[in-house]
Amino acid sequence: MRESEPVATATSYNRQMQEQSYAKHAKFVPGFHFVLGPIILLILIGSFVNLWQSFGDHERLYNASLIAAMAVALFLLFVFTRSFAMGVQDRAIRAEENLRHFALAGKRLDPRLTIKQIVGLRFASDAEFVELARRAAEGSMPQGAIKKSVTNWRPDLDRV
Repeated sequence: MRESEPVATATSYNRQMQEQSYAKHAKFVPGFHFVLGPIILLILIGSFVNLWQSFGDHERLYNASLIAAMAVALFLLFVFTRSFAMGVQDRAIRAEENLRHFALAGKRLDPRLTIKQIVGLRFASDAEFVELARRAAEGSMPQGAIKKSVTNWRPDLDRV
């Protein structure tokens, strides 16, 4: 590779993706969601079938139990890996949107807003953000309704 060629990163790839909108803003990582997830699910199912078939055969039961326990642990690892990353990102979004609201309105976000509402608000442009945040807090709007209310979509290309 020559020095003048840009290095492709996940961020540069995301920025080259199609424009975001309500209809197309969810992010899927094919290797994680469509390859690893189904493989782990098949391992989990197969381990339980093996465990079921091992009842009555004491030579196989111990190994089948260990395999099933490892499959459950692998499945939980898959689920928790995603949920922990999303939790950390939700905290960062809350901080970013609080700062943005303070910069635009001179005060912090309404404490009645839930993290899901704040995550939905991140797509609103600066022009509509403050008013939409107020309406969301007063009307207890769900995240989906907030996203549908956005007229000028502000993409979030860094979401994991």
